[in-house]
Amino acid sequence: MSSLSSTLHPIRTALLSVSDKRGLVELGRTLANLGIRLVASGGTRSTLQAAGVQVVDVATYSGHAQAFDGRIKTLSFEVMASILFDRRQHAAEAAQLGLQPIDLVVVNLYPFVERAAAGVDGAALVESIDIGGPTLIRAAAKNYAGVAVLTDPTQYAELGSELQTYGGATSLDARKRWMQKAFLHTAAYDAAIAEHYAGEPLRYGENPHQSAVYIADGPLAMRVHGGKALSYNNLLDLDAALTLVHDLPDPAFCIVKHQNPCGVASAPAVRGLLELAWQGDPVSAFGAVVACNRPVDRFDLEYLQMDQPDRRFVEVVAAPAFSPDAVSYLGNNKNLRIVTYQGQLPERRRRSLAMGTVSQSRDNRLSEKYECMSRVQPPVLPIALIEFGLAVVRAQKSNAIAIVRDHGGALQLLGMGAGQPNRVASVRLAVEQATANLLREDPSRDPAQALGQCLLISDAFFPFADGPELALRAGLRALVEPGGSLRDAEVIAACDRASALLLFTGTRHFLH
Repeated sequence: MSSLSSTLHPIRTALLSVSDKRGLVELGRTLANLGIRLVASGGTRSTLQAAGVQVVDVATYSGHAQAFDGRIKTLSFEVMASILFDRRQHAAEAAQLGLQPIDLVVVNLYPFVERAAAGVDGAALVESIDIGGPTLIRAAAKNYAGVAVLTDPTQYAELGSELQTYGGATSLDARKRWMQKAFLHTAAYDAAIAEHYAGEPLRYGENPHQSAVYIADGPLAMRVHGGKALSYNNLLDLDAALTLVHDLPDPAFCIVKHQNPCGVASAPAVRGLLELAWQGDPVSAFGAVVACNRPVDRFDLEYLQMDQPDRRFVEVVAAPAFSPDAVSYLGNNKNLRIVTYQGQLPERRRRSLAMGTVSQSRDNRLSEKYECMSRVQPPVLPIALIEFGLAVVRAQKSNAIAIVRDHGGALQLLGMGAGQPNRVASVRLAVEQATANLLREDPSRDPAQALGQCLLISDAFFPFADGPELALRAGLRALVEPGGSLRDAEVIAACDRASALLLFTGTRHFLH
């Protein structure tokens, strides 16, 4: 027996239960003309019978009449067992039980989303939650080795082609494709129901004309203790802030604006860190989300000047815990959201696309190596500062550049550039911000000399030497990047001409 013939599975009995009747009659006729017995109930059976297609009522097939106003129609031991039993391992047991295998399940679900969008609510909408359909789909999908499952009328043509090609059978490849779509179908259906009932309505989405909901289903849980309800954009910025501070080993404050950390500081003690983080970009900090990875008290937060008329404006302050005096102090701004959080970051992150969903594991590795590529060889690598900078660029939108320094024992983001379509623009922004911060700190200082004591961290390799050359002209003398460009040699040569340090980490940190 060939490998193909051993994976072909003939269809002798098909169970049909569809809300979307498009193509149903044509499918029924195709199957009936091949001698396939059709089993159906309710509207599906009525539609097929009205078109002259012979069909067996599911109640006749199972021996059980429908009950509870139709809430129970297809679900029964006989139906589920006929779908689920393993065609090889359980054949004898199935015969003893008198089961007739169901080889094809064609189901699509009650239109819950459409009815909810049309304003149906209450008990009427509850009746739109399909129970039997998802159960049948999942059973057939699990047993795809011997059962074909279709969930969309657009698949009927492919089924017809399979049956014609393989003499009334389906191939394993096709059944596997249909299985994958089936689980996606039921997952999306359950998510829509959860979104409707468990989702917290937000005032609007990214813009006032967009609707949005929040569903709390992640391993990192939060609680809002005061202020206005969180907005969609608050949640995005809060996610970015917590993702960064969660992985920093020492106490840290992070300031996020439009999902980009624009101020970050870390040290062995919390006190004074908020001011140091704020100084990374005082302009962008206006209206930002602030997060700390340690419990905080009032004195840790006094830089916000919440008890002053000219208090610093932030949207959210988040920490694992707040002392009572900290909550009272922050409460001077009645609109400020006070958020506590606990738990772990998810190991996988998903994003919705117009054409589907992408899922990836969390970026949880800072570097693969620290390889010095320049002639300049440091006696000791500032590993803590390097890894602080890598954690920062990992949390910023690519192309990301961070200029960081050790400032009296505290690690600080001094300047950043991110989200630009080219890396040179990001370098320019980072240098300009760092220079402005240094001059604001001490107008008499030579910023180029001060930048020589900082590190420039890049989230990805430099494709050309122009970005590093811009940084080196500004005074930077230590660059860290993954390496791997076709023009790495040009970047190395530029650093050597400037007697600058260049480290390769071997790990890219794109964040789109």
